Amino acid sequence: MMLKKRARLWLAMTLTVSLLALSFACGGKKDTAEDNSSGDNGTTAKTFAPKGDEGTVTGKVNLTGTAPAPQPIDMSQDANCKSKNPNATTETVVAKDGKLQNVFVYIKDGTLADGSKIGDWTFKTPDTEVVLDQNGCHYVPHVIGLQPNQKLKVTNSDPTGHNIHVLPKSGGGNEEWNESQPGGAGPIVKSFKRSEILIPVKCNQHPWMKAYIGVIKHPFFAVTKDDGTFELKGVPPGTYTLAAWHEKYGEKTAQVKVDAKGTATTDFSFDAGGGTASVENGSLEVMPAMDLPMLMKH
Repeated sequence: MMLKKRARLWLAMTLTVSLLALSFACGGKKDTAEDNSSGDNGTTAKTFAPKGDEGTVTGKVNLTGTAPAPQPIDMSQDANCKSKNPNATTETVVAKDGKLQNVFVYIKDGTLADGSKIGDWTFKTPDTEVVLDQNGCHYVPHVIGLQPNQKLKVTNSDPTGHNIHVLPKSGGGNEEWNESQPGGAGPIVKSFKRSEILIPVKCNQHPWMKAYIGVIKHPFFAVTKDDGTFELKGVPPGTYTLAAWHEKYGEKTAQVKVDAKGTATTDFSFDAGGGTASVENGSLEVMPAMDLPMLMKH
């Protein structure tokens, strides 16, 4: 009898200790990472506020050699497309006078002048929407950028229906979605939770339609204009890795130092005979250095 009482007492004590440990792990002590964004090095991220000494990064992207000629697109499968855009051509490489358009340029990583990493900081989500229009059975613009949780508004300026299929990398934290949008329909508004370089977009009804979305934790990114130029404003003083991404030629990086209230200039050059970057099955690259860790929930 005494042995049975001791066994029951031991079992009760064991269960109590186990329940206390489980309670502590799941709710007894709140992980500060649930209330505050976490930086790349595991520390609590701070919210960035401009100090007034920020600088600018400018440059241009060159294309050496002979650019491949745009190919005509046969839109005869949809009379509305053909009527609105009878001379449509591909947008894989858009270059003029040796300058490359539609290159996504962004700060990939780096260190601020105070020694902190750019990934240690969080940045306010812009209130403005980024618009991706369907016009002439093309996505306009061809390449866009926005921050996590910033609203993406997809519009349809065509008299025909489209099917917007967004293909983020599997397991990267962003959801794939595929929605129809008839001509004259209202906008589709979405957002992305995580940083990702770059998310391809296609139209299942018109296979020539493609676009790319760069999702960046911070606001220091730009898309090159038709003269190949880009400008990143409000960059805090520091030393950074600057990246230039193109759908056909891939990505190149360069080091850039931004002085207080200064302007740093960095140019990139791609070879027109370079290889093709595949993005058919999701984005080329996820940016763990600019993202937040996934938290386990109990």
